[in-house]
Amino acid sequence: MRLILASTSPRRADLLRESGISFHVESPRVEEWGAEDFPEIQPGELARGNARRKARAVAEKHPGQPVLAADTIVVCEGRVLGKPADEEVARQMLAWLSGRTHEVVTAAVLVLPDGKKIRESVVRTRVKFRELANAEIRAYVREIDVLDKAGAYALQDGGDRLVERVEGSRSNVIGLPMETVLPWCEELVAGAGA
Repeated sequence: MRLILASTSPRRADLLRESGISFHVESPRVEEWGAEDFPEIQPGELARGNARRKARAVAEKHPGQPVLAADTIVVCEGRVLGKPADEEVARQMLAWLSGRTHEVVTAAVLVLPDGKKIRESVVRTRVKFRELANAEIRAYVREIDVLDKAGAYALQDGGDRLVERVEGSRSNVIGLPMETVLPWCEELVAGAGA
């Protein structure tokens, strides 16, 4: 019984691999909801809804396998930042985050085999950005592929150039709160051995 990661994020895959978890990847092929679609929904619930939809889409095709999905969004002063549509939007996002503290919200959902049980968690991490010059923002967007990253940045890809401080889970900022997910995976392994 091998875990399926319902995500094509190389960062999430790296975090699982580094933790020694055996898994394979399957794209969930669902449209992610944005804050503009459901402005009345709190950010954590929006991320949870996206993660549930991803997990269930893959679990329906593989009912005997455990499926893990996640969704990450960035929230700064009430504004929800998803993945930027283009480099101009990415520059605007980074300029907005400059000098501010924001919250990275990741929802993780694990659908257990046969869909009988679900584990869910929403983890929040506070991140403080340095004051960024326009030239620094332009250089970052030019050098780092930011279009598939919530908030247009990645902690593990030159994030030290942007980030002054992280309060909470660093893996959560990367896209998968391993402090939460690892015990779930250990539980799966223990259950499979029983």
